[in-house]
Amino acid sequence: MNTEQLYQARLNRYVTAMRNEKPDRIPIRPFVAEFTARYAGFTCQEVAHDYTKAFEAAIKTAKDFDWDAVVPNMVYVWTGLAQAAGLRYYGIPGIGIPHTSGFNYIEPPEEEGFMRADEYDDLIKDPTGFLYNVWLPRVSTEVSKIGEPSTYRSNLALVKSSMAMLSYFYAFGPQIARLRTECGTVSAIAGIFKAPFDIIADKLRGYVGLTMDMVNQPDKVLAACEALMPHLVHVGLTTADPSKLVPIGFWMHRGCVPFINPKTFDTHYWPTLKPCIEEFWKNGHQTLFYAEGKWGYHFDTFRELPDRSIVFHCDRDDIFEAHRKLHDKFALSGGIPNVMLSFGQPQQVRDFCRRVIDEVARDGGYIMDAGAIMQDDTSVENMKVLTEVCREHGVYPAGTFNPPTSTPPCDLGRSVADRRNIAGTSGQPAARIRPGTCLPWDVKEREMPPITGDKDLIRRVWENVDSFGNMYIWQLLLSF
Repeated sequence: MNTEQLYQARLNRYVTAMRNEKPDRIPIRPFVAEFTARYAGFTCQEVAHDYTKAFEAAIKTAKDFDWDAVVPNMVYVWTGLAQAAGLRYYGIPGIGIPHTSGFNYIEPPEEEGFMRADEYDDLIKDPTGFLYNVWLPRVSTEVSKIGEPSTYRSNLALVKSSMAMLSYFYAFGPQIARLRTECGTVSAIAGIFKAPFDIIADKLRGYVGLTMDMVNQPDKVLAACEALMPHLVHVGLTTADPSKLVPIGFWMHRGCVPFINPKTFDTHYWPTLKPCIEEFWKNGHQTLFYAEGKWGYHFDTFRELPDRSIVFHCDRDDIFEAHRKLHDKFALSGGIPNVMLSFGQPQQVRDFCRRVIDEVARDGGYIMDAGAIMQDDTSVENMKVLTEVCREHGVYPAGTFNPPTSTPPCDLGRSVADRRNIAGTSGQPAARIRPGTCLPWDVKEREMPPITGDKDLIRRVWENVDSFGNMYIWQLLLSF
């Protein structure tokens, strides 16, 4: 089997499992971050600060372990870009934190949150404008605040960080191609999404600030979540896999117990999350619920989503309980404890993986992975054991599964017509300014001299270029 044949076999295996069906064998899709650095002989500082080394580490690890799918660079936050933008919320290896550590997120004190308690109306009115006018100058050490004189360093930071972002993003295409041609390995996810409530907790008000707002002004919080929804959906859809095979990555942070209580989940988190996931499904995309923490309290609620619309990734929950509660509707991944992979004995790993194979994966619809992203404390020996056990015992008997097809996952289970009848985000409050836009064409046109010739050409080019400004600020918010 040549590399391309190997790639196609792995792609079919991975997609079939995500459809909650039975492939020829259990796919292995480990989300390995600084683990790749340790294995490839790099430091945490090197892979965080030089993404070419992070790419090389991912290639070497995928090739040597012979995995089915990986993320092209799970370290992902390139600290060169973070420095170019002057982002305050990252500890960069060797700059403020030990060079032997991975990058850290530093949440500001409550009184220094990147959004103040009295600024919800501004966010609701124009989320993109708020990010540029208020949020970016606060999260950056370089960008001038509105009303302050523009500076050389402020202008330089905007140019450097935007060019750095394009340089980094453009490098992913060749990296994905290398995984395919050199390793026969699938790029595991495409696109990015976060829940509106998580965005406010992570990057705007901070966890403590949002907790106080839920007491003092819960209606404003809900309105802000609703205002963020169309923009976050736009980012998810425009960065998703155009072939509609691999899922949109959804990183679940602070919606679980004990971060928020079940009442808040029911009134704020879920009503502004569920329509987004349905909208992705309506447009032909699965979503990977990368459920960091423990989400078992909400398993019954997740069942409200359409069959196969998500792949549930199990972190701190009991993978066997998650299987009992969700597997008839959704595929599962993960569930191998990170602590065990880091500090357990190889025989423990072997026994646990065997149990997962026998109980969780017996009918298909399971992807082998750890519970959470693996950093440099993960044992190389234990990862070899996980891989060997899955390859040895994760093969389904011939005749128990159908030959895989190339049908996109969302074309199964429901007809296209039925899928389009899903509500999604229809009926939700409309965005005041169209998602993907910074300065709307109708505003810009009024500022221009009279237009002659092909007006549509001028409008189209303006909107395409304007969308780059939109992409920059929303990717900075979601990805970095």
